[in-house]
Amino acid sequence: MERSMNKPTAIAVGFSCVDIYEKLDKFYPTGNGVDWGVHLSRMGIPVSILSVVGTDAYGAKMKEALTKEGFDISHLRTAQGETCKMLMDLKNGVDRVHLEEIEGVMKDFALSEEDKAYIKTFDYMHTDLFGNVLPDLKELHESGIQIVMDFSTFSDEDEFHAKDCFEYVDYAFLSYEQEDDYILQHIKNIQAHGPKIVTATLGENGSVSYDGKQYYHCGIEPVEVVNTVGAGDSYIAGFTYGIMMGWDIPACMKNGAHTSAGVITKFEPY
Repeated sequence: MERSMNKPTAIAVGFSCVDIYEKLDKFYPTGNGVDWGVHLSRMGIPVSILSVVGTDAYGAKMKEALTKEGFDISHLRTAQGETCKMLMDLKNGVDRVHLEEIEGVMKDFALSEEDKAYIKTFDYMHTDLFGNVLPDLKELHESGIQIVMDFSTFSDEDEFHAKDCFEYVDYAFLSYEQEDDYILQHIKNIQAHGPKIVTATLGENGSVSYDGKQYYHCGIEPVEVVNTVGAGDSYIAGFTYGIMMGWDIPACMKNGAHTSAGVITKFEPY
């Protein structure tokens, strides 16, 4: 498979899991890259996933759900054991709370040489700090694939080695609570290490991006919040779609905010 000369192609690499709300008797196949990929697939972008699920019912449901969403799951492999699970709850009825992670087969996930060759056929890849992909970022980035990486709230915490990744990322995203001097300086510092654009999503306070020349600011679309899960992933998907389409940064941010607004008005993460 060679890179597309027409419609850009995308692959979610690394972490995947199921979020389980035991009190509500609900669960959803998810993961930062999974959610990102679902939105891009719905926008018409060909999306694949490279990750692992277990031999339990949740693994089968993950494959079924992603196939239904139009993913190529040929590289979503199955390993003996449990699919990674996140036991979830809701605070105040809308804010997600992670109660416990059961790592399952994600614990031993790693990229093979064949996996890396496959990834290099795509135009864009998404990953995060928890998909066991960090040792391979340099090689993948040097192949020319555009790397979208979600650092969540961990971009300044040494134990997660985020600083070692910045130079191998093209579009870096992180989460924070508000626009202040710290976050403006922080995204500026990250961008100086290599990313083309660094964006901080700020919850109800919108988002701010920096491209090495100037800051860009975007508010939210006011909606009634049902569940905040998936808000950041959907924003990143909307922003990424804009990049794929050649839009300017304000248009990318606006599309991110619009995509996110559509997610938080329902319980599902996409």
